[in-house]
Amino acid sequence: MNNTVNLSKRLKETASFVPPGIRFADIGSDHAYLPSYICLSDLTAQAIAGEVNEGPFQRARETVSFYNLSDRIDVRLGNGLKVFSPGEVDAVVIAGMGGSLIRAILEHGSDRMAGTKRIIAQPNTDERDVRKWFSTHGYVIMDEVLLEENGHIYEIIVGDKHTGRQQLTGKQLLFGPRLLQQKSDLFYQKWEQERKKRHRIIEQMKHAKVPEAAKIASFEKELLWIKEEVEDDCP
Repeated sequence: MNNTVNLSKRLKETASFVPPGIRFADIGSDHAYLPSYICLSDLTAQAIAGEVNEGPFQRARETVSFYNLSDRIDVRLGNGLKVFSPGEVDAVVIAGMGGSLIRAILEHGSDRMAGTKRIIAQPNTDERDVRKWFSTHGYVIMDEVLLEENGHIYEIIVGDKHTGRQQLTGKQLLFGPRLLQQKSDLFYQKWEQERKKRHRIIEQMKHAKVPEAAKIASFEKELLWIKEEVEDDCP
């Protein structure tokens, strides 16, 4: 039997933030590759692989069976965080979805989060939505990572439960508080792309039959932030 799982660079980096020896839930687990990868390398880990659709649910069960992990990975069919009970997991992983969907999953399942000390989110888009949810629900952003895979730059956002509340500025919500401190080469690359994208959007909106002044002003404000944080000190 093969005792390794061939994970993408994105999922390997996401998996690296799951603390050893805990019980965690992987929401939208698809083939259950990520929990299988973790449980094969950490013999003390236990996981719940959650899927909302029957097809991916069955594929996840097949993967777990193939790796002989049925005693440590429980594959469950259900919507979002409803696949586990309050206090049942120490960490939650949600990867490969839009940030607005991740935020909705967290919001609709917030009653299940008792005892959940860490959330590891890997949004494909709308990362700000994830940060907003963290900041209003007692999760402090402990780490953030940028990585490139197949021509796309991804973000991983790690939030730990805290008794206080992390107040984030508009800039921190947009760029990421940790990423703003680090400012890696990928940071500059990503925000140069985003700057061009916002320019195009503004031009399109200005030529609309009924220009939306508030939205245009919001994008122009973000362009100013990009100039302040990226262009003015671009290496």
